[in-house]
Amino acid sequence: MTSELVKLKRRKDAKSKLKEINQKRENYYLIHYSCESFYDIKDGRTPRITSIAIRSFDSAQTHSFSIHKTAEQKKIGFEKISEYYDELEKGMLKEYFEYLTTNKGSYYIHWNMRDINYGFQAIEHRFKVLGGKPYLVDDDRKIDLARLLISFYGVRYTSHGDHGRLHSICELNKIKGKDMLNGKEEALAFNTKDFIKLHQSTLRKVDIMSNLLERVQDGTLITQARWSDKYGFHPKIFVELITQHWIWSAIVIVGVIVGIISPFIL
Repeated sequence: MTSELVKLKRRKDAKSKLKEINQKRENYYLIHYSCESFYDIKDGRTPRITSIAIRSFDSAQTHSFSIHKTAEQKKIGFEKISEYYDELEKGMLKEYFEYLTTNKGSYYIHWNMRDINYGFQAIEHRFKVLGGKPYLVDDDRKIDLARLLISFYGVRYTSHGDHGRLHSICELNKIKGKDMLNGKEEALAFNTKDFIKLHQSTLRKVDIMSNLLERVQDGTLITQARWSDKYGFHPKIFVELITQHWIWSAIVIVGVIVGIISPFIL
């Protein structure tokens, strides 16, 4: 079981990070992407990327990169996207990495984009497979909003539900999920070559992430967090302080002694 002091430290760090984001909004961007379902791949290759969206937290301006837009630029018909997918994916990712290169001082707020299955590494790997040389974003410039909310509100802030916490917190706050696909729907859309629907879902998700972050900043996000988790206070903290720090123990002991003898000396 995680120590209450550890939880308090995590909440303090999360609060500090949220304050920094709010004070320097122009440096922060929301990012999300859609891809082929890795559960459907049986030959060991990595999932193909279909679309990426990057939204400024300050201005809400959004840059997006997608298979169908790249196909349009290259004068390749929609019905031939599958035939030219590798070429189109490489072109799309080239644009994406060029964008990152021109914004080296930026920070990227994402949702669970943290490993080779789904994350920055997965996108980088795909570009390498296709013959490209990706620009690498430093890990200290990546902020996982999913983990940040858990650190700030506690793991019970919303249920995982059938489709994950992003969908659950939207339902709790009555944020309409129009165009936002869940995992199964994204897999189906890829299999049916509905790339436009995948792109719209990606755009919608960065919009929702920005919406959630705004609500966190102004204190209006509705959660299922307990009062003690929400405000970082739990009686166990004092017990842990007493057992782990002799100074606190001494203060408590002195306090108890003073409380006992004060009626006799006053």
